[in-house]
Amino acid sequence: MSEQATRIQGIVRSLDGDSALVEVAQGGCGRCHEEGGCGGQSLTQMFCSGPRQYRVDNASGAQAGEQVVVAVPGGAIRQAAHRAYGVPIAACLLGGLLGQSVGGDLAAMAGALTGLALAFIYLRLWARQGGRVGQPYIISRHP
Repeated sequence: MSEQATRIQGIVRSLDGDSALVEVAQGGCGRCHEEGGCGGQSLTQMFCSGPRQYRVDNASGAQAGEQVVVAVPGGAIRQAAHRAYGVPIAACLLGGLLGQSVGGDLAAMAGALTGLALAFIYLRLWARQGGRVGQPYIISRHP
């Protein structure tokens, strides 16, 4: 079962090579109030105010000032969440279990913290090397 791409409307603010900086007025996919929506936009409104800008692939050749519809590949949001939350949690648990088996509670705490630190280092290196789960892209333009 393949997941559909998430779509959101925005305005191209600037261009950078094959990418465009797109400003969107709302966060998330815009399905907050629909059946099956996660309500994540309500949460992001608490922490982020005003419009947000995102770098997206601009294979369609959109120009600055154009209204566009941006899509994120199906499953990309879920994969990003798994990487952002799953890797640190798994590393923390594995480090704690390894520490516990080696030397008790103090070693378990040290192992958990070590696992967590290693997970953050891994994710930082992955991101710096261009690691992306799914690159957003422009699917339609409206001058």
